[in-house]
Amino acid sequence: MTVSNTARHDELGGNTSTGLLKLIALACMLCDHLGVAIFKHPHPAYYDLRVIGRIAFPLYCWCMVVGACRTRSMPKYLLRLGLVFLVSQPLYMLALDHTWNVPNIFLTLIVGLCGIWGLRAKKWGSQLWAPVLAIVAAVVLKCDAASYGWKGVLLMMLLYAARGQRKTLTAVMIAFCLFWGNGSVRNEIFGISLAPLTARTNPLSGIFTTLLQLQSLALLSLPLMIWPDEVRIPIPAALQAKAQRTHLCIPTRMPSFRMPAWLGYAIYPAHLLLLIALKYQLDKPLRWEYLTQAWEQFIALF
Repeated sequence: MTVSNTARHDELGGNTSTGLLKLIALACMLCDHLGVAIFKHPHPAYYDLRVIGRIAFPLYCWCMVVGACRTRSMPKYLLRLGLVFLVSQPLYMLALDHTWNVPNIFLTLIVGLCGIWGLRAKKWGSQLWAPVLAIVAAVVLKCDAASYGWKGVLLMMLLYAARGQRKTLTAVMIAFCLFWGNGSVRNEIFGISLAPLTARTNPLSGIFTTLLQLQSLALLSLPLMIWPDEVRIPIPAALQAKAQRTHLCIPTRMPSFRMPAWLGYAIYPAHLLLLIALKYQLDKPLRWEYLTQAWEQFIALF
């Protein structure tokens, strides 16, 4: 399947300052992984760090959508992601105590991008079978083991479908996060008690109980995703004659940070190396046997 360069002119309704969004997503993901690898349950900081971490994946999904609309070569884009996945997997296993059967997040992103490729190419009916195949692949490849699974792949494709308008992106994210919610309800975040919101005496407790589930809190990424380039404030009719315009436009665009391509791909394995170094310094166990087992399984194939 091929995509013509005219696809690079897709109208994107969301925030296109992807360099900055990737840095924000990385910081949130690092917080999430610190909670898992260093603090662990039931440390008080564990849940707060995991809440911050919910912001990362939707931002990465949106950056992938922007990248899919702007790339000149989808195969090369996928190849680069595949190389990052392979380089990162051993580091991922050591940093977060996972076996080879638990793939890192880049496999989910690759599968989702393949689905988007099919939607864009519209070749041999790919806009119909590619999204279905991507979701099936996410299940078969066990992307749900630790990296959001088929639901994450579906979110990527829905964001692509809603890419043209902020209102549509907002509706998709709200609906999806309500559907996505799982895990225990957070009655306290950052030391602030949320118990009154989920109390049975609150007529809206059902809504808050859903919104305050761990994965539903991915909705915190929405303001960053739809951040406007400018805010238009209506000018009162009495002043319009003097102003000669009906709205006051205030620029609010995020700083345009252009990240070098190599750095954009290197920061994921780099943050895993940082986690491994922290675990080593803090005398946390590093499960080298997982790497040995993975190598033995690989050799057994031959």
